[in-house]
Amino acid sequence: MTPPPDGASNELDPLERQVVGIFVDGVRVLGLPRSIGEIYGLLFVSRAPLSLDDLVLRLKISKGSASQGLRLLKSLGAVREADGNGNGERRTYYEPAVELKRLVGGFIREQVRPHLESGKTKIRHLSETAGAVEDPDQRKFLCDRVDRLEQWMRSGGRVLPLLQKILGQ
Repeated sequence: MTPPPDGASNELDPLERQVVGIFVDGVRVLGLPRSIGEIYGLLFVSRAPLSLDDLVLRLKISKGSASQGLRLLKSLGAVREADGNGNGERRTYYEPAVELKRLVGGFIREQVRPHLESGKTKIRHLSETAGAVEDPDQRKFLCDRVDRLEQWMRSGGRVLPLLQKILGQ
């Protein structure tokens, strides 16, 4: 593990806690685990790349949570492997990707698009179910709601490519 700079403790300093807190709040909005925000936040505010063991020690999270979090963050393109501290250790170090277009693009690709695709299948099934309801008033109501969901899905499908284009993805 990389020792803290200049004899500092393994405890997060107030600035690090604030930055980590910002990312924890952000991932909470996205429905992701707290540890994802903690890991990305600490990497974001760290001057040097950190290893899995560094993250476990500094954030006081389990090795399993840190490993899963790094795996998800790597799949999103939010972290990448980096050169270590040059002392010949065989440990993998990580640093954050700080380009917004990369972060948003990865999130859209890995999280949003799969949900949209599975949602289309679910809506088709829902449409069949609603069309089979015997009560005409209830059937019309449900079919109208299914139509609304289909509109939302089409809108989402149009907005995502625009968002990616705006961010230069």
